Amino acid sequence: MNHYALFFDIDGTLVSFKTHEIPASAILALTQAKANGHRVYISTGRPVVIITNLGAIEHLIDGFITTNGAYCFVGNDAVCCNPIPKEAVNTIVDDAQKKGYSLIVIGKTDVAVLDSKGDVDRIFRQMLAVKNLDKAQPLNVVLEQDILQLTAFFPVEYEKELMERVPQCISGRWHPEFTDITANGADKGKGILAIAAHDNIDIAHTIAFGDGGNDTSMIRQAGIGIAMGNAIPELKEEADYITTSVDDDGILNALRHFGIV
Repeated sequence: MNHYALFFDIDGTLVSFKTHEIPASAILALTQAKANGHRVYISTGRPVVIITNLGAIEHLIDGFITTNGAYCFVGNDAVCCNPIPKEAVNTIVDDAQKKGYSLIVIGKTDVAVLDSKGDVDRIFRQMLAVKNLDKAQPLNVVLEQDILQLTAFFPVEYEKELMERVPQCISGRWHPEFTDITANGADKGKGILAIAAHDNIDIAHTIAFGDGGNDTSMIRQAGIGIAMGNAIPELKEEADYITTSVDDDGILNALRHFGIV
């Protein structure tokens, strides 16, 4: 039996947008997968400080791809760290302040929140039940750190215009109202490559699960790319297999389909 490394997005993949919890069927599936000798990794756009909803499976996790691949680690080992160039950070922060859109600035150890319109509070705290944003630090403090990601709250129509001004960066949108901006070379697919190199994993024996636009790179990179039933249509087109939704036992059904459990 081949052993696989399983990579899971969090929001909309492992964790339900409806309940803000991991379905019992997914907990059961991951527990059995580990017992069968497979490895479990998280691959998320969230920074470490707001990964607060995995308590039910944290003992099963072998490593993390965070901030869309900008910072990856296994145990205490930093596998990769790809900060955004300072010039691009300044361009985007200045643009947010001038245009008045909300922005989450994610540093190596802290985050700052610019929320002039209340979008961060409405979407992150209320809709996504994100915790720990009350631990945000002043912008000037965070800007002294390496910046791993900038989460900008503007519509897709403005995205192309801004990204043309920061060619050092890429954008990964998984929500219609905001996008995650990281440095070129930082995405979930490259995160899988970094983890695989560190943990001596054959890429052919990797399986990635996702639902949003920022999951595209890992769905393409993994040996098997699986889109959730609730995934955006564009991701389903890239996937090798489409399972049921997160709220309809999607993780369990897929792992059964591929003989992992």
